[in-house]
Amino acid sequence: MFIMRFTERPYMDYKEEDVRGSYRSAVRLTFSNKNFDPDIGAREYNRFLDEYEYSDEVGFDGLMLNEHHNTPTCMGATMNIEAGILARITKKAKIVLLGNPLPILDNPIRLAEEMAMIDMISRGRLVSGFVRGTGVESLATNVPPVFNRERFEEAHDLIVKIWTTPGPFRWEGKHLQFRVVNPFERVKQKPHPQVWIPGVSSVESIIFCAKHHYPYIFLETDRNQQADLMKLYDESAAEQGYKPGPQNFGYLIRTMVADTNEQAQEIAKGFMVGNAGVGRLPMPTEFMNPVGYNSRDARTKRMQAAIRRDRFFGGTDSAQYEDILKNDRYIVGDPKTAIQKYRTMLETTRVGILGPWTNDGDIGFDDSMRCIKLMGQEVIPALREIAKELALPGPFETNDGTGYNPASWKNFKAGIDPFAK
Repeated sequence: MFIMRFTERPYMDYKEEDVRGSYRSAVRLTFSNKNFDPDIGAREYNRFLDEYEYSDEVGFDGLMLNEHHNTPTCMGATMNIEAGILARITKKAKIVLLGNPLPILDNPIRLAEEMAMIDMISRGRLVSGFVRGTGVESLATNVPPVFNRERFEEAHDLIVKIWTTPGPFRWEGKHLQFRVVNPFERVKQKPHPQVWIPGVSSVESIIFCAKHHYPYIFLETDRNQQADLMKLYDESAAEQGYKPGPQNFGYLIRTMVADTNEQAQEIAKGFMVGNAGVGRLPMPTEFMNPVGYNSRDARTKRMQAAIRRDRFFGGTDSAQYEDILKNDRYIVGDPKTAIQKYRTMLETTRVGILGPWTNDGDIGFDDSMRCIKLMGQEVIPALREIAKELALPGPFETNDGTGYNPASWKNFKAGIDPFAK
């Protein structure tokens, strides 16, 4: 089991009326940056880095970062800068980037250089995730949404070639052309850092991950959807000649652990203004899913339509907090309660990568640090025991560099404990 800590690093110093005064009442893309105070931003960036540094100290396996643009809901506008800092100030945890939005980049060579530096400074602790980015990212950078997936896959192929092929070489693609590809700095890990792909319910991304043996990280995906998508991954992996295991799947879930259940439930209300922002106003559909952004492939649309969909409790305006707690869409409680809820979740999801999302919205620093401490002291050790009991190997308990090893999975099924010294 690989356990990584996450927060969106939100900026909260604005009011609902500020959002209502923006174009289409949107907290993303058009929410004016006049509402941002750099002095508050300076405080918050350092706060989040302190939280991540402490997460490394208490025993998290990974520190997950993400990137969004034109929104106060995530201050990680250039997460590679944050990753570079964490690479130097932390000691053990992997630096997990989920991930760099490839379609909006005109020069993936520069990204390959940045990741090589992070990998070297961290002494080989980089996990390089890639994303398509939301529709907002395409609109904010003037990238035609219709080419989003094409640009994603071409940039991915170029970066992997940079990692594995000595330069100089030439690249002549549909969207990217370079006469000389020869970044001098190269990644420390060989053949290259593991690649993980996060998402909610993308059929195409699942197939892409299975093709490349990449772990797919479900971002609070509905459990029925997850089961259907894992089945699709299994089928796609079989076409590639292998059987995936828990190490090929991850799940991100908001988590608040406090000294009592009552305290945790009160604090976790802060999650409700996380992704949706202050006021939790509905996002214009065309901002997140502009015309051309989603697949036009008929086969993909048929598979997407076949995926079961339940109500998604992700912190939107329509999701009531009581329903979220009732359905365990967040892990909320004292350590004992949290451990039991995690066990139930892991018994059904069968994932080898777990992402506790331990701070967001208006959850304060003291409550966040207390949650991290309790996770390290009580919850994480229990999760490791549960993972052994349920045979849930993580991607670093394999040895082929892709997150999958048939021999390791056979050992787990045979009862051989890789954790044993």
